[in-house]
Amino acid sequence: MTVKTVAVIGAGVSGLGAIKSCLEEGLEPTCFEKSSDIGGLWRYQEIPEIGSPGIYKSLTCNTSKEMTAFSDYPIPDHYPNYMHNSKMMEYLRMYARHFGLRKHIQFLSKVCSVRRRPDFASSGQWDVVVEAEGKQSTYIFDGVMVCSGHYTEKYLPLQDFAGIEKFRGSYLHSWEYKNPDNFTGKRVVVVGIGNSGADVAGEISRVAEQVFLSTRRGAWIWNRVWDNGAPMDATLFTRYNRTIQKFSPTFLINRWAENKLNARFNHANYGLQPEHRLLSHQYTLSDDLPIRIISGRLLVKPNVKEFTETAAIFEDGSEENVDAVVFATGYYTFSFPFLDDDSAILDSQNSMFKFVFPPRLEKPTLAFIGILQPMGAIIPTSELQSRWAVRVFMGLKKLPSESDMVSAIHKRRKKMETEFVKSPRGSLRVQYIDYMDEIASELGVKPNLLSLLLWDTKLAKEIFYGPCTPYQFRLQGPGKWAGARAAILTQRARILKPLRTRVLTPSGSPASAPLGVKGACAALFLLVLVLVVMQTL
Repeated sequence: MTVKTVAVIGAGVSGLGAIKSCLEEGLEPTCFEKSSDIGGLWRYQEIPEIGSPGIYKSLTCNTSKEMTAFSDYPIPDHYPNYMHNSKMMEYLRMYARHFGLRKHIQFLSKVCSVRRRPDFASSGQWDVVVEAEGKQSTYIFDGVMVCSGHYTEKYLPLQDFAGIEKFRGSYLHSWEYKNPDNFTGKRVVVVGIGNSGADVAGEISRVAEQVFLSTRRGAWIWNRVWDNGAPMDATLFTRYNRTIQKFSPTFLINRWAENKLNARFNHANYGLQPEHRLLSHQYTLSDDLPIRIISGRLLVKPNVKEFTETAAIFEDGSEENVDAVVFATGYYTFSFPFLDDDSAILDSQNSMFKFVFPPRLEKPTLAFIGILQPMGAIIPTSELQSRWAVRVFMGLKKLPSESDMVSAIHKRRKKMETEFVKSPRGSLRVQYIDYMDEIASELGVKPNLLSLLLWDTKLAKEIFYGPCTPYQFRLQGPGKWAGARAAILTQRARILKPLRTRVLTPSGSPASAPLGVKGACAALFLLVLVLVVMQTL
């Protein structure tokens, strides 16, 4: 078969995985990156470019390294479990170098338009117009993978804050925030309690006279360091836990998790108690917020009702003099300025089959990669999407009919409306393990636990009880990696390696045992029981 050409838009984490997936299957990718380097969101810039992600200097990953890694390239064992943005960039550069990805990237190249060719119904090809060095060029591609992300166009709803035009102080979006230096000795309001809002408010409170964190609905606050000092996601995101959740009523899961979080600090006492239950909305991850509140450096306030020339008036009637405002109000969910206003590509609700394929195109040669909100790491999620998309491009995997895809989209949307609080990102939210398995099943790489139980019990137990790491999806099928088994069986050692920087004499204490160890007999019995049940679903 003639090698097909694929345009990859963006060289962030999703774009790098897309390039690699194309190369794996013998396709010829060309990645267009409008900046001068790889990394996307993770590339820190003192002055961010309009239309590009903007991060603050202290930004650290919310997902741990074993859960975050590309599926066939583990992060070095000595790297910290939660990596600073500079460490993440080091890892991305190593990945790109190892697989020879940079030679397929055209930097300082802005994609201006992506249009179906006149003969698209038969060819499935695209005209892609790219601007570089002040000149526009048109390319023809057999497929397009949109990896431009959704943290580029800041959402700044000034119209919702009466009096902001009269405010004499300064205000900015968290996209522009880099470090707290400009807020030393000032009184600052941070609007929004997502991950960025919590991070920025906590950091500024170390140098400001006073910080007020304004929240409309409150939030459940999770922390990176979980029981016994283990990474939160590596502890909770296991197939064992997910199986228990599936067979447990939602209200019991909510009660357990909320009690667990309130045991760390009572959310009601700290003014953070949200109106929603824990599973109904995106959580906020912050290790720092409770100590900033209990020390008085940060005061939690309700939504801002209006601004005066020198103060913020909150909905509870309180008024505080302030010098500056940081709007941590997020980003527009979708922004694809290079796409035509074509309902066959994206309708008014931006419908995509499994968040990847527009259902109404005559040919499935356009894929959106990483345009979702997983309750977990984006790298392995988007990488799996790319692996599936490439196989579809090549005709090795078939999509359902248009009507079946549209029906599936509506069914998912209806389910999400009943489970989650309505929000801009709520429609993109997916449960990590469930979604990974869903795409892996389409691709044919979902691990077969029953087979593994019979032939490799040690590996089966680690896959079931251990962290659901991306290496699991390289054990079989297309893209099988010979190092997957070893990566899975050594993942706990890589979690512990960067922590044990002070050598201790072995004491035999329970704390030195592997994370999540269970009795062998009970584990094997429960594993067999659950596997039998799962096979019948």
